[in-house]
Amino acid sequence: MKFSDQTRRILVIDDNEKIHNDIKEILCPKISSCSSKKNQAKAALFGDNETNTFVMPEYIIDSAFQGQDGLEQLKKSLSENKPYSLAFVDMRMPPGWDGLETIQHLWQHDSRLQVVICTAYSDYSWQETISKLGQNDRLLILKKPFDPTEIRQIALALTEKWFVVNHLDSMVKERTEQISRTQDAAVFALANLAESRDPETGEHLIRLRSYCDIIARQLRDNSEYSDQIDDLFLDNLYRSTPLHDIGKVGIPDSILLKPGGLTDHEFNLMKEHVIIGAKALEKTIRNEKSSESFLKMAVDIARYHHERYNGQGYMAGLQGNEIPLAARITALADVFDALTSVRVYKAAFQPEVAKSMINEESGKHFDPVIVTAFLDSYEHLYKIAVEDVKETEIQLA
Repeated sequence: MKFSDQTRRILVIDDNEKIHNDIKEILCPKISSCSSKKNQAKAALFGDNETNTFVMPEYIIDSAFQGQDGLEQLKKSLSENKPYSLAFVDMRMPPGWDGLETIQHLWQHDSRLQVVICTAYSDYSWQETISKLGQNDRLLILKKPFDPTEIRQIALALTEKWFVVNHLDSMVKERTEQISRTQDAAVFALANLAESRDPETGEHLIRLRSYCDIIARQLRDNSEYSDQIDDLFLDNLYRSTPLHDIGKVGIPDSILLKPGGLTDHEFNLMKEHVIIGAKALEKTIRNEKSSESFLKMAVDIARYHHERYNGQGYMAGLQGNEIPLAARITALADVFDALTSVRVYKAAFQPEVAKSMINEESGKHFDPVIVTAFLDSYEHLYKIAVEDVKETEIQLA
């Protein structure tokens, strides 16, 4: 959420009540929010430029008449997790602390607080001020009498800056997540182009990436591969598995949708989908500088998910740990989904039958360590296999 949507909290510390009233009048003009919203709605509907006026941010302004009182209010705001973003501090406030001493105490408790020193006198030179408070970007000096425009601009700019500085991490995270969601949606739509040519695959992509995620988490928690599987690996695997068969876009429908068995020639053409997919993805990342891109894992999965642990797969004939771990995981998950799903060339097997068939292929088609993880997490996989799940309904363990 942008700070423009948030309440901006300001503390005014001054021994002159008129100063408090002036600042509140400048920053909190007495215009009803109802009327303001009505004017905005009118302008939006009818294009009424006369009502399209500047809307002031919403400020909450608290008052303190001595530095000590201001410090207590600051402490209270911090304890309630409602920090001030800005304080206007008078330079002269007899008989208590002066402005500089007040600011020193405030910053001891909240170093993030931005301060505007308000003074009608040259009590301290700039050098003296800097020597006491240090040179930083949280301090401004404002001469009395105030100009309303200056007050508005200072309050707007400094409260906005405070929010950006103190919420930068969360803002970056939110934006990164937005980009990631958009990217994932595009990837999934692209992958569906291949899968949509086979109407019987249904929710294959959704189930597949869920199977892979569950098995990979089991491997991370209890296998010799745990040191290879971190959060980034899991994230990349989840995002890249939908692209495993993207190369099918290059396979003729006469082969892809053939209800009977394939001839040797047709099967050799079908095998080409792993090369087509890998090359297409490689072109996508040719200018990608990040070595952690999920598309790099997607290339490995597309190219090697039909390799077999015993070296009898296609197209590279890799065996054992020569096959990338992500591809080995995807290979098992893909077969489990193929066995338990209706396809143009076969009926669906019951999950227990598929489980037994996969176990028999341990050390041959599949990595024995991954088969063990599959068996250990079978209960979670079974729930997905027997339900007509939608993407938003999949609950991973």
